[in-house]
Amino acid sequence: MLPDPAALLEGLGPWALAGLSLMIFIESGVLFPFLPGDSLLVTAGLLHDALDLSVWVIAICGFVAAALGDSVGYFLGSRFGRRLFKPDARILKTSHLRQAEEFFEKYGGAALILGRFVPIVRTYVPLAAGATRYRYPKFLLFNLVGAALWAGGLTIVGSLLSGFPVITENIDVLAIVLVLISVVPIAIHALLQRRKSKRAAVTG
Repeated sequence: MLPDPAALLEGLGPWALAGLSLMIFIESGVLFPFLPGDSLLVTAGLLHDALDLSVWVIAICGFVAAALGDSVGYFLGSRFGRRLFKPDARILKTSHLRQAEEFFEKYGGAALILGRFVPIVRTYVPLAAGATRYRYPKFLLFNLVGAALWAGGLTIVGSLLSGFPVITENIDVLAIVLVLISVVPIAIHALLQRRKSKRAAVTG
């Protein structure tokens, strides 16, 4: 179990920026979807003064790490496809990849932007793009736009929230709220899929 984002960043001390970038890179491209990228970016923006970091430096490092991570995911997908995944795996589940593939099929290149804001999906959509041989120039464009909106947007939101003492004094509560918000899209998707399956069973 990872500590809360504030404790993690403060515990890293002068290595906070490097640790943040590394975790975003791993979450984005090394097929480990359980690192708190959203929470870390918002919290880093919120604590930028305490961490002695510029908001823009945090945003740029987050952007670079996210963009590089997605590129790694794309090349893993193009090289290995579905062979890395197993139905009973703890992390590389076939169901996770299939969910990302459906998301990618539905939204096309825009999935690379939208998927950034959905936990688990953002880890596997680049892999799905690579596995389906989506053209890399298009992938790169959507990848860069999505990384900029995600990393830059969340960092700036965090910095804006730093002006509210009630929030800075309750960062642990904010972290929980961020996790709950990030889970909402997954829950909605699961409910829609369940309803769709029930309808298919009734009509079938």
